[in-house]
Amino acid sequence: MKHIWSPWRMKYIEKHEKEEGCVFCIAQAQEDSAANLIAFRGERAYVILNLYPYTSGHLMVVPFEHKATLEKLGSSTRTEIMELASQCMTVLRKIYNPQGFNMGSNIGSAAGAGVPGHVHIHIVPRWAGDTNFMSTLGETRVLPESLEATYTRVRKMFTIDKKDKSLRT
Repeated sequence: MKHIWSPWRMKYIEKHEKEEGCVFCIAQAQEDSAANLIAFRGERAYVILNLYPYTSGHLMVVPFEHKATLEKLGSSTRTEIMELASQCMTVLRKIYNPQGFNMGSNIGSAAGAGVPGHVHIHIVPRWAGDTNFMSTLGETRVLPESLEATYTRVRKMFTIDKKDKSLRT
């Protein structure tokens, strides 16, 4: 059996265990800013940057409703989540020009969910060779920009996209 190590995630695990309440519910109760990393709010779900990203532009789509699994959400919420995930890919293509994406959800602790009580979908832009010796051997993740800079770029593109529906095609 092969193992893939991601030691940079320990910072998240240690912090997550100490927080009271759901990190997504806490974030959505705050005003949108670089502090809570919410880039866009829809009617039933929102887009937030991952505080411990795998790559620059690592976004998550989160329903406002605190439910552990997709099937516990209404169909209109599930529809909006998928539309926002698609819009995230459009926004990220315009900002970062990725060569691909990983998109998925870890539902339940056994599946690796870091926040098992509040379902969410990850959208991770990818480039050929974005996993290199630094993360594999050096146990260090190299991101080319700060979370604040990523937040500013993503939020700006969602604002433009909201005004110009043609960007969604």
